[in-house]
Amino acid sequence: MTGRTRTISRWGTTWRVTVACLGIVCVVNGSLRMSDDVWPFGPMSQYAFSPADDATIVITRVEGLRTDGRRMDLPLSPESAGIGRAEVEARIPAIVKDPTLLRAVADGWQRRHPEQPRLRHVWLVQDETRLVDGRKGPTELKELASWEVSG
Repeated sequence: MTGRTRTISRWGTTWRVTVACLGIVCVVNGSLRMSDDVWPFGPMSQYAFSPADDATIVITRVEGLRTDGRRMDLPLSPESAGIGRAEVEARIPAIVKDPTLLRAVADGWQRRHPEQPRLRHVWLVQDETRLVDGRKGPTELKELASWEVSG
């Protein structure tokens, strides 16, 4: 198969180089600022290194107590609760200060699961797992905030 080679116009080259340079500037800016707020141009350090042999691994979750008495994990995703885990993690200090902010998770979950028993209570929790010589050690559950669902 023989193909015809076309040259790129000066305009085509200019816009390609401009877009590439803007992308590089955004990645460098996000990496230097070390902020996830500029995702996907933020720091990629979370993918670059493995944790230290004595690190603590923290997983943030929201648990809910349903009217049928079952306490369950409320998966934090837009499809399941209307809000992602990263959004909740970014607001941990605000939620600890004002636990009524957990209403967004409870309302989102109940809207997406109308067939499930209603929620009575929600908790913002973290599982802290210590590594010991690079292996999984003890896990501790820490309650950061709780909110009684009204209505």
